Amino acid sequence: QVQLVESGGGLVQSGGSLRLSCVASGNFFSIYKMYWYRQASGKQRELVASITTSGSANYADSAKARFAISRDNAENTVYLQMNNLKPEDTAVYYCKAHYYNYDYWGQGTQVTVSS
Repeated sequence: QVQLVESGGGLVQSGGSLRLSCVASGNFFSIYKMYWYRQASGKQRELVASITTSGSANYADSAKARFAISRDNAENTVYLQMNNLKPEDTAVYYCKAHYYNYDYWGQGTQVTVSS
């Protein structure tokens, strides 16, 4: 069992930056592929970025060139650096840990971008 706690969300003006963090409890964090998802009000949850156990990252088209996912296995933490934020980035951001058939989700952190 893995518990995930996100933080770092908040209110920011368009063009601003935020850095989200997701801390995992327990051991063996390094074996999990980690993801960031987001869900805007009234919309489906969508994948933003992922990072493999070896640190290879992938991004949704909406996140490319603006967001950067990274992980620190020693700190059991995955990050999402978000730059040049836009109002359409407003959503609750969730992290997910994946290993074989197991998925663990955090409770989410709200990001609001004002125009």
